[in-house]
Amino acid sequence: MVSSTKPGGAGVLRVRRTLRAVLPALSLILILLAIWHLNARAISYFGLNLMLNLAVPVALATVGQMFVMASNDLDLSIGTFVGFIGCITATVLHDSPVLGIAIFAGCIVVYALLGALIYLRNLPSIVVTLGMFFVWQGLAILVLPKPGGHAPDWLKALMSLKTPYVPFPVMAAVVIGVVAYVGLMRTSYGAVLRGAGGNAVAVERAGWSMLKVKMILFGLAGFCGVLAGMALIGLTTSADANLGNGYTLLSIAGAILGGGEFTGGRVSPIGSVIGALTLTLAGSLLNFMHISPDWQVAAQGGILIVVLAARVLINRAGSAA
Repeated sequence: MVSSTKPGGAGVLRVRRTLRAVLPALSLILILLAIWHLNARAISYFGLNLMLNLAVPVALATVGQMFVMASNDLDLSIGTFVGFIGCITATVLHDSPVLGIAIFAGCIVVYALLGALIYLRNLPSIVVTLGMFFVWQGLAILVLPKPGGHAPDWLKALMSLKTPYVPFPVMAAVVIGVVAYVGLMRTSYGAVLRGAGGNAVAVERAGWSMLKVKMILFGLAGFCGVLAGMALIGLTTSADANLGNGYTLLSIAGAILGGGEFTGGRVSPIGSVIGALTLTLAGSLLNFMHISPDWQVAAQGGILIVVLAARVLINRAGSAA
């Protein structure tokens, strides 16, 4: 039997996968080099700590979005959910920790039930989560009609922690990426979760419950959203019902920038965290270039387009080989 595989095809495939894997890190390095060129003092303990101040909640929201994308779905409500969690953190959790934790647990259960609803009724996740976008927004306004509240002292102390040698946001991002990577990429059930997006039929034939898989993935997204909302309030020390609205697009862009795709269950936990860091640093780069912060979203979109274009070129080069 004559093999149809092109000579060296396996090697080309490995090279292509390697290039795709390093693209997120390359984009982060280029952003850091540009910042260093404009202001070398920014690449220091204090400078990185200041520039990456909001990186932790963004990274958590991005990892949450990544779990949803692992099942070929998309969560358009993660931003307002983070805002709602922030309002609960600054009010209920501050005044009554037990009740606050109970509400957080209930929110995670709601997220898991959303996954079940999407699977059982075969509903588009975009439609369901878009509806929840308004639900979380309305609940946030009911809890906190105007900006205010106070972050718990222990949360403020945690988010303002001064770690030796390496800034806390960097260490927290590493921990988030490693934990998500080990859980999703290095465990047997993590392979099942990723298989839900790659080949759901095969997962079911192997005896795994797709309903359970979907609920776990959405539940993990809700858990990450809870942590993101708490981290955000720990940094801002007070809440606003609209505080997390921008996190929806940031989380999608970060997950895509980190190597994720909308189909096939292709996601990268470490790449998603790197993507979140890159998008966070984009705002600082604009400041050093004396460009209005109003252009920050455009800059983040430009970074995403460049990386996606590079990914397409790599895929085409591999196919041509």
